[in-house]
Amino acid sequence: MARDVDEIDVDGGSLVGDVFSHRLSKRGINANITILRFENELGPCRLNPQPPNRPPRDLRDPWVGRLQISVAALLWSTSGFFAKSPWFDEWPKDSRGLLLGFWRSLFAILVLLPLIRKPSWNWRFLPMMACFAVMVWSFMTAMVYGPAANAIWLQYLCPAWVMVVSVFVFRQRVDRPEVIMFVFCISGVGLMLACEMQRGSGLYATALGIVSGVSFAGVLLSMRGLHHVDPVWLITLNHTATVLLLAPWVWVAHQPIEPIGYVALGFFGVFQMSIPYVLFARGLRTTTAPEASVLALIEPILVPVWVYLAWHQHPSYQSPPWWTWVGGTLIVIGLAYRYVPAIIRSRTKEMP
Repeated sequence: MARDVDEIDVDGGSLVGDVFSHRLSKRGINANITILRFENELGPCRLNPQPPNRPPRDLRDPWVGRLQISVAALLWSTSGFFAKSPWFDEWPKDSRGLLLGFWRSLFAILVLLPLIRKPSWNWRFLPMMACFAVMVWSFMTAMVYGPAANAIWLQYLCPAWVMVVSVFVFRQRVDRPEVIMFVFCISGVGLMLACEMQRGSGLYATALGIVSGVSFAGVLLSMRGLHHVDPVWLITLNHTATVLLLAPWVWVAHQPIEPIGYVALGFFGVFQMSIPYVLFARGLRTTTAPEASVLALIEPILVPVWVYLAWHQHPSYQSPPWWTWVGGTLIVIGLAYRYVPAIIRSRTKEMP
């Protein structure tokens, strides 16, 4: 399984705005780093070139890869289902996000440990690990305090933050689709933030959602140049850092819950984090970056759906306000404008 991760084939592309790239870096997968490293080169980038007598991966069954990526996004979309579950209502609201993030990472580590191939250490890992821990805490806490849809859409603003840093720090060139994507994404989050400020009650959750997107971008940018590191090792380091950094607060705030709650936490770490990471990595062998980016949008679209279907009758359920749907739509439009034309171009090139 780990060997498959090392053999991912990636199409070349630009640095900024790749939902595919930031989704991968969130999971610690090495392929997105390769995209960043070869961002302005022409033609495909390949980690492990295929032997001459072996058919290219894209000539096999691409629908298998698309299905794997879709299932991964489907599993990732269950984050709101777990975060909003009444199984964890016994935990204080102000520490519930910490506890959820701690236990999810702990169970994810148990699955990932057997897959590690080449452990190593570099002081450059520290910023990545710190940003990842902040991302987990802020994202889970944003889901606890506000609608799950708000949290996931604000985290999907990550490509916009990457573009800002890329332009003003790394002096990267951006093209028109990326600028338009940025405008739509910022408009979406700006609408959410303005409406929450006017209402006043959900501002804390909105601010934490923005923090999760910024720290998400920090994870991605910190992983630049780490293409040679075992990707399973990287994601395991990230989850280990989360467990260690959150442990002091968890030690103080933890309160026993029903056994079903701990079973749910195990599913949270295994089925919402570890398994989709492996599926997404395998799917990337036969799926281009733009297409994977669009398929990944299954996650934010389905997050509020699962929450509604499972918990809409629970007293703590919060229906997403209208500005969440409008803001999310603006973000989808921006991302689609960035990636759909690239998919069409790649399909045209494949035609005889």
